[in-house]
Amino acid sequence: MAAAAVPGGLFAVYKPAGVAWGRVREAVETRLLRELNAAPGRAPRQHVRFLPAPAGGDGGATGLVAARVPVLADHPLVRGPRFRRLKIGAGHRLDVKASGVFVLGIGHGNKLLADLYSCHLTKVYTVGGLFGKATDDFSDTGKLVEKTTFDHITREKLEQILAVIQGTNHKALLMHSNIDMKTQEAYELAVKGLIRPMGKSPPIITAIQCLQFALPEFQLEIHCLHETQQYLRKIVHEIGLELKSSAVCTQVRRIRDGVFTLDDALLRTQWNLQSIQNAIWDCQLKVKTELEKTLGHQDKSGLHKMDAETAHAADS
Repeated sequence: MAAAAVPGGLFAVYKPAGVAWGRVREAVETRLLRELNAAPGRAPRQHVRFLPAPAGGDGGATGLVAARVPVLADHPLVRGPRFRRLKIGAGHRLDVKASGVFVLGIGHGNKLLADLYSCHLTKVYTVGGLFGKATDDFSDTGKLVEKTTFDHITREKLEQILAVIQGTNHKALLMHSNIDMKTQEAYELAVKGLIRPMGKSPPIITAIQCLQFALPEFQLEIHCLHETQQYLRKIVHEIGLELKSSAVCTQVRRIRDGVFTLDDALLRTQWNLQSIQNAIWDCQLKVKTELEKTLGHQDKSGLHKMDAETAHAADS
């Protein structure tokens, strides 16, 4: 039986709330190492040794006979585990309180992570809020600062505030994209959906809408760039202030990170070698397509290696 191969590429897992992203990465690495080391390895090398031959019945001198025997250095108890560490890189982080899509890379997938980072792709979150109180860290688990009334808030008033936020951020998006909107280049980029900052910029919200509204609770869907989860909690806090009330964030859940969606994210029960290999294979094409569209090149991002692996897998 062939030895287990270390997978290489990008895949997404679902990070639960209350767990640090580093612990998630460690859990994936530990599970993969255990499975890789438990898989059958290559047969031990053989070498020739001269062993004593059985003595003859007449009591003559013992001779030597050539024999092929396993190399003791290849024995698992001598060699130890074949895999001791895997190079697993993490994509856009999620803080402890947040949950959702968390992209990881193995092997050459670490280079692809860097390329995806250079694409500055939009991330999508569902963000829960609760009107009527404010805390020191904008979350519902923080230290209570004040309580306020909220009966005057309506969905229409909330959506008016969201429209103002989106309009303000749209202007920031155009400013930080450094594109003259009157040019043919701007038109072509707009058609391809590529108008976005391709360098550092403040957090930018590209779209925001209300999904649910049932006082005092509400839920938003936020599309954004260069954000942190704490920034999204602060947005909820500021919405409360704009509505002459207060609000805390009850949930931050990433449902999309670039080309990776919740459907791609492996649950903890799926953090195993076979599921991760399948996930890498399933996501290869859309990762490659996005990198080619956004970066406009193929030879500097490990894509040739992806092509080779794809062809190899198709032949096997």
